[in-house]
Amino acid sequence: MEHSEKLARIRLIRTQNVGPMTYKLLMRRYKTAKEALRAIPELAKRGGRKLVPASLAVAEAEFNANEAAGATLLFRGTEQYPRQLDMFDDAPALLSAKGNIHLLQKPMLAMVGARNASINAMRLSEKLASELGTHGYIIVSGLARGIDTAAHNGALDTGTIAVIASGIDLVYPQENADLFDSIIERGLLLAEMPPGTQPTPRHFPIRNRIIAGLSHGVIVVEAAAKSGSLITARETGERGGEVMAIPGSPLDPRSEGCNKLIREGATLVQNTSDILECLSRPYTASQPPPPPVQDANAPEPNSNAVNKCRNIITEGVGPDPVAIDDIIHLCDMPASIVWAALLELELAGVILRHHGNRVSKIAAFKA
Repeated sequence: MEHSEKLARIRLIRTQNVGPMTYKLLMRRYKTAKEALRAIPELAKRGGRKLVPASLAVAEAEFNANEAAGATLLFRGTEQYPRQLDMFDDAPALLSAKGNIHLLQKPMLAMVGARNASINAMRLSEKLASELGTHGYIIVSGLARGIDTAAHNGALDTGTIAVIASGIDLVYPQENADLFDSIIERGLLLAEMPPGTQPTPRHFPIRNRIIAGLSHGVIVVEAAAKSGSLITARETGERGGEVMAIPGSPLDPRSEGCNKLIREGATLVQNTSDILECLSRPYTASQPPPPPVQDANAPEPNSNAVNKCRNIITEGVGPDPVAIDDIIHLCDMPASIVWAALLELELAGVILRHHGNRVSKIAAFKA
């Protein structure tokens, strides 16, 4: 890929209102980021708002910061990008990677749990991660204290991937600085956020979808009732992966989330044999059908029809996600018209896309 196209892709990714799904739609339609950047202002204008793409200076700064950090840029649609993650519509358009990139081509398994984990849970997590590594699985986790730390430590000899919520150049939590360095040397570090980005609460659920998307399944070792680990478990299940949980005492709040998962259908596992048996079941990724492709050289959809569709969507969609198939039925128009209207509305900051071909209206938008 030419350097100028890499910079154009970074600009497209960092442009306001361009999320992972819209990035993919724009790239399918316009073939290159350079052409997509040229089209964005007019598309957003049709949706009712002005939108200026991210500047070249922003892209150059991010590219140079990754180089300074010794990170490799993995653009979606390129050979190095993880195939497993690429199957999902909300996969990040760009990942910063530092370490052994070849690990992304091996089967991956997530292990997550409580930050304030018990001693026994930490010991069990490290043991399971080590044993699963000898069976060919790369252990994926989030580098948090507690279960994540134990899982990474257990899998260092066989391969582990840490997906972090900050930029690739920042250590969080600071107590894991040595583990951070060990993972770069013996495993792999991945970040979706640009270098220099400090982790905030909203970044962790975003990070969790990457852990789920990379993995054939997830093992939850300890988790409170409102643990972020349950987000990873839900994301894994929605994507067709196996959800496994270690049962715990009903008297320990740290086991409440795991016991709840089991009650709701997660597989109860207690050892490596249980996990391998669960993973022996056929895996089929759950993914929505791709949207219709409109070639950049094709005639524009009928503007009156798109305008009418935009009005219906603006009035009919609320803050709760709605399936695009339902919107197509509501508009009673060809799918290509509906998708064109949705693209313009997202670039205008009216709607937000969700995994599974769903959209919602952004709460701050007033018709």
